[in-house]
Amino acid sequence: MKGRKPKLTVIDGGTVRGKCPSAPSWLTSQAKAEWKRAAPQLHDRNLLSADTMATLESYCVAAGMVRETEEIMGREGRLIDTENGPKPHPAFRMQSAAMREARLLAAELGLTPHRRGVKGKDEGKTNHGWDADLLA
Repeated sequence: MKGRKPKLTVIDGGTVRGKCPSAPSWLTSQAKAEWKRAAPQLHDRNLLSADTMATLESYCVAAGMVRETEEIMGREGRLIDTENGPKPHPAFRMQSAAMREARLLAAELGLTPHRRGVKGKDEGKTNHGWDADLLA
């Protein structure tokens, strides 16, 4: 764009002000536990807004499903006996799908170390000229 750039003003992005919102009542107990862990992190970083609430709800449902299916397989075993021999428990497929969904939503919300920019154990090491993004 040629010429003088327009003066930009900061617009409130609809972040939730004040106290961190509580978990929706319809969430399962496992999903509520994940809400209580994740929502304060997002709220403290001013990332919890009206448009991210639905994504956070979906993430909590997926994380709760992972825990619920783990409890089921813990009680019933990871393999079930069928007339054709042992097969993986049906909850295993549900858990795999929920894990994948939770991972994708966590990355979208910035709840993973990679998305937050946390260095971890390699902090302070030099890369000797290699860009870490090229190797990832």
